[in-house]
Amino acid sequence: MRGWPEGVARRVYPSLGSTMAEAARLIPDLSGPTWLLALEQTAAKGRRGRDWIQPKGNFSATLIWQPEGSIEARAQRSFVASLALREAFVAITGREDAFALKWPNDVLLNGGKVAGILLESLGDHLAIGIGVNLKAAPPLADVEAGAIAPVSLLGATGTTITPKAFLNLLAPAFARWEAQFTTYGFAPIREAWLRHAAKLGEVITARFGKSEITGTFETVDEAGLLVLNAADGRHMISAADVFFFDEGTSYAQCYNRTLGTAKPGRA
Repeated sequence: MRGWPEGVARRVYPSLGSTMAEAARLIPDLSGPTWLLALEQTAAKGRRGRDWIQPKGNFSATLIWQPEGSIEARAQRSFVASLALREAFVAITGREDAFALKWPNDVLLNGGKVAGILLESLGDHLAIGIGVNLKAAPPLADVEAGAIAPVSLLGATGTTITPKAFLNLLAPAFARWEAQFTTYGFAPIREAWLRHAAKLGEVITARFGKSEITGTFETVDEAGLLVLNAADGRHMISAADVFFFDEGTSYAQCYNRTLGTAKPGRA
């Protein structure tokens, strides 16, 4: 793993309300990409404004910078972040097969959620918030009904690492994948992500409010959309609640692409 990426700043806070909120506040003062790491967060939010639970010793950070490219390219940075997280996890544990990527912004460890990603567009800046259960996972009772059961890196692998040390692995991994993205586009990122995709080729359900589509998770397309092959044809899905099925038990993870569209489509 490389050292700290050149030209990237970092700020470490003993406590913050939210690294996302701090990123927005700092925009006028930033001169380049900056990682913000909070050792404690008191008012963090996840997707759709849900409370984000952060037990002590876990990782909460936001990367804020001005990326080039379209709105669609901004949204595809969730795949970049997923690959960087997986690379950091494998470097720490040596467990290549334990980590899978869930479309398009979570990392799974032995089937449980160990990390999540949240993207926010702040004018011409992009903020990528990352939460990792390094030391402890929230109690299942505190997780929304039907969600994938959370796990911690320590509990599942016995691996101990501090948030600061984890950032020292994650930041260079992200810089490497981001360099590939900016140089070669989304295609190699998509290819790498699909090699580690959870439930690829299996039947899943995508829900949109009161409607749903069940089909085979065929691929992620060239724009980053989920492709389901259902009984009535192929559907290209940009945002949904995605349910997995394991031995008769369904697990759900919500993906809300705030930077993209919110309608399913059909190919």
